[in-house]
Amino acid sequence: MTRQRSPIFLSPLVKYHADRCEPLVQAVRRGEVRLEALARHGYPGRPMPAKMLPCVSTVGFWDATGTQSWGLDWHRNEGIEFTYLSRGKTDFLVEKQRCVLGSGQLTVTRPWQRHRLGNPHIGPTRLHWLILDVGVRRPNQPWHWPDWLILSPADLKRLTTLLSHNEQAVWRANDETGACFERIAELVQNPCPASIQSRLQLRINELFMTVLEVLQQENIVLDARLVSTRRTVELFLAALPDHLDHLWTLEEMAARCGLGRSRFAEYCRQSVNMPPTEYLIHCRVEAAKRLLRAKPERSVTDIASACGFQTSQYFATTFRQRTGKTPREYRG
Repeated sequence: MTRQRSPIFLSPLVKYHADRCEPLVQAVRRGEVRLEALARHGYPGRPMPAKMLPCVSTVGFWDATGTQSWGLDWHRNEGIEFTYLSRGKTDFLVEKQRCVLGSGQLTVTRPWQRHRLGNPHIGPTRLHWLILDVGVRRPNQPWHWPDWLILSPADLKRLTTLLSHNEQAVWRANDETGACFERIAELVQNPCPASIQSRLQLRINELFMTVLEVLQQENIVLDARLVSTRRTVELFLAALPDHLDHLWTLEEMAARCGLGRSRFAEYCRQSVNMPPTEYLIHCRVEAAKRLLRAKPERSVTDIASACGFQTSQYFATTFRQRTGKTPREYRG
């Protein structure tokens, strides 16, 4: 199975590597799980022809029988990910929510939703998936569906609204949804992907029609705030403490949210009551305080670098201004 270098893309949070399911790849090599998939962009599976079904990153299934020694750790995808569990059960976590995913359940995750399968290991399961890249990396971007989807403009608009104005991750699928995934599973086992393009296109269209039906039958409370610019900034700011070693500039932070400097600064003040650069320094000092106490074996210089301070002198000066103590005095 050929492995390709994971592409890096811009998200509203940081540059990150899209998940490439390395634990799954290793489990396949050990003979623990059966994998059948068509893929591009480095996902595991048989390579898809370049012009086959643009926007599909990967489609397929795994069949894991018996006790498993692997799981898919926290990750994000550069597309909308749909999974369907046809047999078995396993832990599924998305952001701060955890559930036991059972047979007949459908999950939907967006590129900004961090999620994992297994806690830490998956259970014996047959899991189907489709990842479709609709061109969004942050909540306030427009969705662009591929031309080969035949849903009417009104249906696509409704589907987009239902998927973007709510972020519930787990749904009870109907029988037709499961049947669609099983029909797709039959096709992806064909050793010649080009020969099944038309049928696969048809089956994926059928799948989206059933997903729309599932969502429309639910009493979904739509929340326009989920696609607001302010929420995009809030997501960025919430993730910032995990990426303090990056040498951020105001321009880059604003660009990651699709904004100019002034508007980004305005939304930042609304969210955390601080200008962006002030909030960045605040996060760096708070992280340094935690590391100084929790990691006594690490040097002050190392901690300064890990928290994004370019020089030890600047770190010491800034830290003392904020805490009234030098880093060594604070460590005690």
